[in-house]
Amino acid sequence: MTELTYRGFGGVALSTKQSGDGDAPSVLILQDDRQDWSVIADALQDAGRQVIGLKMRGSVESQSNEFFALDVDIENVKAVLAQMPARPAILASSAAALIAAVALGEGGAHQASALVLIEEAGGGIIDADSAVHERFLQSASAIKLPVLHVQSDGSLDLAALPNREVVELTLSVGDSTDERADTLNAVMLDFLERHVPLAAPEYREGSDARTFRDALGCFATGVTVVTTTNSDRNPVGLTANSFTSVSLDPPLLLVCIANGSSSAAVLESAERFAINILQIGQQLTSNRFADKNEDRFAETPWQMSEFGIPVLTGALASFECVREAIYPAGDHFILVGKVLKARFEPQRDPLLYFRGKYRRLHFH
Repeated sequence: MTELTYRGFGGVALSTKQSGDGDAPSVLILQDDRQDWSVIADALQDAGRQVIGLKMRGSVESQSNEFFALDVDIENVKAVLAQMPARPAILASSAAALIAAVALGEGGAHQASALVLIEEAGGGIIDADSAVHERFLQSASAIKLPVLHVQSDGSLDLAALPNREVVELTLSVGDSTDERADTLNAVMLDFLERHVPLAAPEYREGSDARTFRDALGCFATGVTVVTTTNSDRNPVGLTANSFTSVSLDPPLLLVCIANGSSSAAVLESAERFAINILQIGQQLTSNRFADKNEDRFAETPWQMSEFGIPVLTGALASFECVREAIYPAGDHFILVGKVLKARFEPQRDPLLYFRGKYRRLHFH
């Protein structure tokens, strides 16, 4: 994290904290002492954004329940935007949301790329009859850039903004334990990627096998290991990510097995098998069961289940199945199983696969 200094209203030095990739599209967060933006800032950095935090001097709520020096904050935002090397997206909540809107509406709209305004539950909004709110109403029509309004209790009236997207979500900035924080991050990043993408879209197309395979790789999946026993009751298995649920009643799932895989013949004749969904710490297990030369079970913790099926210990989830049906499908066959027993570990994160590489979740 580095510090940058800008000239604010009246020449006052304003210190900002910058983190993330300095060459990436930037997000300017208007902060005050009541809020902890670290969870959101971390999500933005993980998604490849540069984050710049500017502390609001007058938008904090005083003990007498009055707001002060809001005009100074508005002028400070205008001054900082004028000095930034590229147009940032602006992120603000509660009182700072109106400050950001007024700063943009009064001549600064061309200096930003997008606006994300978060309405906190009980966040202490500027009174609708205040001079700042009146300035917002007078200038809002000039803000033509994309606006995301995360609406909570309806106390922040932003209907005057012409290009407003509204998402209803009750939350408090800085809440790192609630699933709503993850939802906020996902909604915010989706909005930014649609309106201020990290890179210009570059679509590729074709009818050849390579294009088809690469396009399929855009579908992010989990990773599974399919296990069963051979005729000698020895465990066999392989890595597969073409897996999905089929039905809840009866409980059915399927997995696609390549005809040329070393375990294909055994799985095609198996009466029972297991699907083991791998967690983030099992990348080596995934590689081991994908490598034809590996002794797959020698270095992998496993146990024989009550149904006589080898199950990997430590997996995120496992489904023990009896074969329901098999269907030929080109260079694969589709193995459908009826689930006899399922178990899972809710505290672990999944091992993900996307565009030929292992991935992990952005949010926790």
